[in-house]
Amino acid sequence: MPGQPKTADDGSWVRAAVARFEAPLTLYAARLLGGSDAARDVVQETFLRLCVQDRAVIECRLAEWLFTVCRNRALDVLRKESRMTRLSDEQVHHRASPDPNPSDVVERRESASRVLDLLESLPVNQREVIRLKFQNGFSYQEISRISGHSVTNVGYLLHVGLKSLRHQLLDGQPAEATS
Repeated sequence: MPGQPKTADDGSWVRAAVARFEAPLTLYAARLLGGSDAARDVVQETFLRLCVQDRAVIECRLAEWLFTVCRNRALDVLRKESRMTRLSDEQVHHRASPDPNPSDVVERRESASRVLDLLESLPVNQREVIRLKFQNGFSYQEISRISGHSVTNVGYLLHVGLKSLRHQLLDGQPAEATS
């Protein structure tokens, strides 16, 4: 009866079922799943479900019930796995990570640090407009209003400053500094 508490006798009944059916169920599940690890998990879940069943209802058809539950659980696992993409070991090793390569991160940091160091070698007005544009995201018009330079002059200062930074980065030599 479902409302009755489990007794010690029920525990021995489950242990007897495990002793008798664990190996045949594991073999059955392994054949369905093609692997023993997943089969052991399925069989374990089958016996866990047996623990909460009413002995009086299942005992007369125990083998049938165990194999049915085991089969249904194995099919659930197969359905779940079929929705997943399987990768070979080779694919796993060659699959690109969404994260950047650590050496690329270090290289970018070093480059950014070098650019910031080189930025200090530029004349003050070029350095100011470059920082307002790239560190603060201001438009040419906004930089013009902030710095007091004309919009055309802001464009010129940006062009000359960036050109100088580019030459210094590529050649390691400062370009002609123009104010």
